Amino acid sequence: MRMNKLFSGISSDGINYLNIGLMILSLVAAYILPFEVFLFSYAVLGPLHYLTEISWLEKKNYFIKSRKDIWLLILLVILITIGMFDPASKVNSFLGSLLFSGFIYALIIIFVDKFALKLLLIFITFIASLVFNVNHYPDMIFLLFAVWLPTIIHVFIFTGAFILYGALKTRSFSGMISLLVFVACALSFFMYTPSGLPASVSAYAQRAYYNFSVLNTSLYSLFGYGELRLEETVLFTNENSLKIMRFIAFAYTYHYLNWFSKTTVIKWNEISKRRMGVIIALWSCSVILYAVSYEIGFYALFLLSLLHVFFEFPLNHHTFIGIGKEVKALVRR
Repeated sequence: MRMNKLFSGISSDGINYLNIGLMILSLVAAYILPFEVFLFSYAVLGPLHYLTEISWLEKKNYFIKSRKDIWLLILLVILITIGMFDPASKVNSFLGSLLFSGFIYALIIIFVDKFALKLLLIFITFIASLVFNVNHYPDMIFLLFAVWLPTIIHVFIFTGAFILYGALKTRSFSGMISLLVFVACALSFFMYTPSGLPASVSAYAQRAYYNFSVLNTSLYSLFGYGELRLEETVLFTNENSLKIMRFIAFAYTYHYLNWFSKTTVIKWNEISKRRMGVIIALWSCSVILYAVSYEIGFYALFLLSLLHVFFEFPLNHHTFIGIGKEVKALVRR
């Protein structure tokens, strides 16, 4: 494979330095054209990432004990998709709880073997999330799990965790440097705003970005900037809003580029020509859909996007467990 040949001679340190370069590339692009860069990355790099990662996870048995457990995650994704695109659906009221349940279920199936116990634990998890949501903070479950978990937590927090785990596991100095650069890039958007950058956002980008705006408004409030009203142009012109958008664009763009740089590390590209052909064909169709209408592409690819997030949950849990073990080992030395 050409991609494999491209990176075959690069050492682990070389991969880390390559990723530092990709971080800086993502940083510069996000500073200059945040909305356009995000939309391009999501529409072009995103579908290829979903397809290749799902293929790789399937080869790794999704990092779970029994492949049958994946079917409940698929069912949850279908229910969430129905709830997202049908506001009148009863499922719409449980989106946060369903995502929370999927995240915890992915942890349960790593450790629990008995099917009945798995069902009991996921039922308790779902009921507990409903009770907490109703009696404590009505919006917390929704924002944390329905808005942030499949978006900014997935592309930024989990990506950072992967970088940290890799650096700890290999005791790599270059790996720790890449983590520091990753964090510094993210912080830079809130600490430095260069003058002279293009301030206008194209009419096409403004229309295309509508389906993602809840992420911006929620982060705007979380960071203490106040309330961001969608009916105003402030989303595309306000200085604080642009800081958040640059951060989002950087996180998504680097998340995808980081995955594509890992051919020699996790070898996700080592698949049959037939499977690769199917992936390329589906990816091409996805890009065409986005080119015809960004909204059509978003709706058509939403389920695939959410599937790859859910399928990655077990790996996310394994990563945090691994970080804990590596830190514990370092402390004991």
